[in-house]
Amino acid sequence: MDYRSFFFFNLAFLALFLLSHQALGSSRLVSPPDDESEGICAAIATVGGYECQEFKVTTDDGYILSVSRIPEGLRGGVAGQKRPPVLLQHGVLVDGMTWLINSPEESLAMVLADNGFDVWIPNFRGSRYSRNHQTLSSSDPDYWNWTWDELVSHDLPSFIDLVFKQTGQKVHYVGHSMGTLIALASFSEGMQVDKIKSAVMLSPIAYLSYMNTAIGVLSAKAFVGEITKVFGLAEFNPKSKIVSTFLRALCVANNVDCYDLMTAFTGKNCCLNASTVDLFLKNEPQSTSTKNLIHMAQTVRDGLLSKYDYGNAPFNMVHYGQAKPPVYNLSRIPPNLPLFLSYGGKDALSDVRDVATLLDSLKLHDVGKLHVQYIKDYAHADFIMGVTAKDLVYNQMISFFMSVN
Repeated sequence: MDYRSFFFFNLAFLALFLLSHQALGSSRLVSPPDDESEGICAAIATVGGYECQEFKVTTDDGYILSVSRIPEGLRGGVAGQKRPPVLLQHGVLVDGMTWLINSPEESLAMVLADNGFDVWIPNFRGSRYSRNHQTLSSSDPDYWNWTWDELVSHDLPSFIDLVFKQTGQKVHYVGHSMGTLIALASFSEGMQVDKIKSAVMLSPIAYLSYMNTAIGVLSAKAFVGEITKVFGLAEFNPKSKIVSTFLRALCVANNVDCYDLMTAFTGKNCCLNASTVDLFLKNEPQSTSTKNLIHMAQTVRDGLLSKYDYGNAPFNMVHYGQAKPPVYNLSRIPPNLPLFLSYGGKDALSDVRDVATLLDSLKLHDVGKLHVQYIKDYAHADFIMGVTAKDLVYNQMISFFMSVN
């Protein structure tokens, strides 16, 4: 799939949120907070009495980001004993609420808290709880002048530093989708690895050459230049009228069923239920920068992980001192860093062949430090919303954490 396909692939995913029919009413205890400035804690405070704390951290480029903490669960752990910190990092177009939309018995954040872990849930810049800046307003185009490069170099270090300083312990990292891309790129640069105890990659996104989808034909009809010209927006807000109108027209013109884009985008998820999808639709999607989506498109186009391409050699020379953007070399991830990768056979985004390429990049990893789990029937969303994820993935993840010295 080329970069044009991938960019429109993201647009089509947004249509899922904008156009999907609402599922039947949810019985979950989690609901969108009335005041979004309150943070995730406001949404989970009623969930069976879990303690929750809110933090703010400022990046070195001025973004003020929110981080929620569930310091302990309702059960598990020993009183007075230090709890190992775990950081849960969400992907693109969503926020930290994705870790909480199942029942407490099925949501990873609560499962970890109830098993004796200190759980931290950060929100990338631009999402609803992380829209402040020291000098810029989120209505200012300059606020949105970033890509996932900045998430690697500014946001993730700020999150990890916060947890490390607050707990005095190295951090177990868990990423999903783009949350894995950010971590892999960061670790390949040697960033923060001295503060990471282990890392879990759910539906790892690195190489995307074999990404497949039922809407591939539709995707191929657009390219980055046209999209940015049509929207003329620095912020890519899926809830905005211009994006919504465009996506509706897109679906109609191409005879695409916009009521089943969850399957079309992620692959056929085996284990979601109606109330989970309902809450997902109520809480997401979140904004990102248009520039970030362009960078992700470049990732597919070039078949490798590199920093943002400014489009010509002179511009790249100004930013990088070389004609082409520097590459994130994943083979440079420290070989002694404990890694746990879990991927699914039905995942249209994290295709098994692309995961194989990632694993080839890690072929020199120390024996016993790389753990790989393959779940034949899982697609992209099953890893964070599947009702069987606790038994199939989370319990194995906890065992992995406990095995790390």
